[in-house]
Amino acid sequence: MSLPVEIHADAQAEFDEAVDWFQGLRSGSGVAFARAVKQTLDRIAAQPRMHAVVSDDYRRAPVTGYPYYRVFYRELADRVRIVSVFHTSRDPSVWQGRV
Repeated sequence: MSLPVEIHADAQAEFDEAVDWFQGLRSGSGVAFARAVKQTLDRIAAQPRMHAVVSDDYRRAPVTGYPYYRVFYRELADRVRIVSVFHTSRDPSVWQGRV
């Protein structure tokens, strides 16, 4: 059974910005990125303990096909909270400040 996914507002903004950026590169690439992130979220919801703990109880999942993107999240009792859709070139304190 999959857990519901809750997305932090800043994580949603990061996702939206990345989709726009990819779409600006080439038509359709934003949709492909969105699909890859959705698949990552589905995997997280189905198996939230699949990925290694990186900070406190927060975990990091790679986005398949996008080697520089990670989804940071935390499993709670009744849901999974996504705190960042993160490009690895950014300062990690950005997402760590949301926890």
